[in-house]
Amino acid sequence: MCHREGGLQEASILPATLHSSWKKVLSFLDLSLGFSHTLSFVKDPSHWEVVEPLPSYGRGVDVPGRRYRSLINGYMLLDVVITGDNGTIDGQGSVWWDWYSYHSLNYSRPHLVEFVASEYVVVSNLTFLNAPAYTIHPVYCSNVHVQNVSVSAPPDSPYTVGVVPDSSDNVCIEDCIIDMGYDAIALKSGWDEYGIAYGRPTTNVHIRRVRLKSYSGSSLAFGSEMSGGISDVHVEQVHLYNSFGGIEFRTIKGRGGYIKRIIISDVEMANIFLAFAATGQCGSHPDNNYDPYALPVFDHITLRDVIGTNITIAGSFTGIQESPFTSICLFNISFSISSGSPTSWVCSNVFGFSESVFPEPCPDLQSSYPNSSSDCLSLLHLNGEVAVL
Repeated sequence: MCHREGGLQEASILPATLHSSWKKVLSFLDLSLGFSHTLSFVKDPSHWEVVEPLPSYGRGVDVPGRRYRSLINGYMLLDVVITGDNGTIDGQGSVWWDWYSYHSLNYSRPHLVEFVASEYVVVSNLTFLNAPAYTIHPVYCSNVHVQNVSVSAPPDSPYTVGVVPDSSDNVCIEDCIIDMGYDAIALKSGWDEYGIAYGRPTTNVHIRRVRLKSYSGSSLAFGSEMSGGISDVHVEQVHLYNSFGGIEFRTIKGRGGYIKRIIISDVEMANIFLAFAATGQCGSHPDNNYDPYALPVFDHITLRDVIGTNITIAGSFTGIQESPFTSICLFNISFSISSGSPTSWVCSNVFGFSESVFPEPCPDLQSSYPNSSSDCLSLLHLNGEVAVL
């Protein structure tokens, strides 16, 4: 999955925007920055272009209606490369953060880099700073490779997120350092009835050798906008540190979709308030037209080979009564819990299996139903195959 096939054409252009009308004359992009070069965007975005919302969201995420065009963006492109010898792309997002915090946005904030409905997208060897919202956002894309990038925004930057694969498939994120105000990496696939209708999942994702830090969100998040589904994700060799949340799965009634066949292994955590979380009460709805009976499915999730130091809460798993979280598999996990922690585990409406886990998880995660162990072993075998695609 992390190897890209085929030759790559090259061009040298530095646009802030790639309009869809370029599609017939430009099938590739190579945006290259040298070592000491910085591409910065204007600090006064008052006349920034506005575009329609993504169809799988139905409206802007920050406010209803349309959204500002992302700073670097492309639509229906083939063979896209944004790379450089450790050059820097600075979104200068402070004005956008102020507008968001003071409820002054007319439209939803732009992202720093966004490619829509594109194939063979490579982002590598660059530093990205101060995104207005998301930093790298491939949506409706296939064959995306994010490698050797550094991504950061200040701790107080509201809801800034590092890399966000969104309704995209065959995605590889590796050898990256990401430090954000909210989530470091978040997987998404659409919002309520719009994501259900669009019906494109995020699937076949491989994340490895990354260092992730999140101030107010989670280092690695799934959802909560996941109505198109998230599946077949393999995460390995990751270091999560100095974060509120470590690994979190988010959904809510009315969201529909699924999160399933996820395996996360070989994880080091340090100074994390909440190491693992899965919640069925997270997120809002885009409007009142969602189906309250559209229940998400959460199934076959494996967390294994995890070591954590200075952890406040080991895990909080709170499922949905009408659609409990099932086949949660915990193997070989050891946390050093900080002194004064009120509790190690919180569980409700979840079923799973655990082996060699310290501190001992709640009874809901200790072979609470037949065939838990065999289900977990089946998932490990399945994801072993997915990981080498």
